[in-house]
Amino acid sequence: MKTFGKKASTAILLFSWFSFLSMPGWAIAQEASPVQRVARVKLTPEVQEAISKGLVFLSKTQKQDGSWGDKHPVADTSLALMSFMLQGHVPGRGSYGDHMERGLAYIVNVGKKGRGGYLGTPSHHGGMYEHGLAILALSEAWGQSTNRDLRNTLRKAVDVTIRAQNSQGGWRYNPEPRDADLSMTVMHTVALNSAKEAGISVPDKILDKAVKYVESCQDKTSGGFGYSGPSGPGFARTGAGVMSLIMGGRRDHPAVARGMKFLNSYPDQKFSGGSHFLYGNYYAIQCMYQMGESHFNSYYPRIRDALLQKQNKSDGRWSIKEGDTYSTSMAILILGVPYRFLPIYQR
Repeated sequence: MKTFGKKASTAILLFSWFSFLSMPGWAIAQEASPVQRVARVKLTPEVQEAISKGLVFLSKTQKQDGSWGDKHPVADTSLALMSFMLQGHVPGRGSYGDHMERGLAYIVNVGKKGRGGYLGTPSHHGGMYEHGLAILALSEAWGQSTNRDLRNTLRKAVDVTIRAQNSQGGWRYNPEPRDADLSMTVMHTVALNSAKEAGISVPDKILDKAVKYVESCQDKTSGGFGYSGPSGPGFARTGAGVMSLIMGGRRDHPAVARGMKFLNSYPDQKFSGGSHFLYGNYYAIQCMYQMGESHFNSYYPRIRDALLQKQNKSDGRWSIKEGDTYSTSMAILILGVPYRFLPIYQR
């Protein structure tokens, strides 16, 4: 496997779905063994096998045009690419190099279709989710891929997101500055942070406004975050909100402490596979990782065991409501947090 160094001058962020080099791309790859970021919880052989089998499934289900998925191919392709990178695989090299290059080429080709840099499905409520995930995948792959059009596609996509921020500091379903919600705002806060760390210019005022919008969605009594304001706080939204605040440099802010208390005290149904099971745990496990061993060591074994039980052992896929590609990719990204390869998991 490969792991990648970072420039000493580059501030380490996390997500993310997210911390990158300030130079174009990542530093030169060096051979190294995985380093556990949280010492007491390691990737067991069972988890490593589950992740590897999941990647085999993804490699076999890629379409001829380089994409994955049916309803939301840009989103599914982006998540699949990040899953391969999580384990240290590199575009253009190794067992999955061709799969990754073709996946990246698919996203770049979407950017060439006359949408002004927009990578989501036009006039679809999930379009801006696709767009944000594509920015993440392109940011993480930049410097590893041989596709010369990747940076230009990323730059145009970032410009679309910046122009789409509304007056409150948030984003919603379409690439235009109208209304906002927490889920979409977190997605683009993460995406812009990753692009900025990859070397793309993103004004600080854009990110500061986004963080303020996120803060406005917290119910200060419970510590939970609501969808478009403090009312109706939920588990998945709180994980997303806390994660974006940590990314925005608010690790020691009272809002983060309140949010972590909400996450830790939430009923055990968060491990059972209920509503927004993968989405919520994708954010929550990163919050736990970022806040230290006591949080992570209590949480990770439970979500790990829940996901291992849900994997189809015959072909390596997960199929949890949102489709096989989405489910498999998200499960890999959750299980693989102890890997240090993907910059979003670095502290």
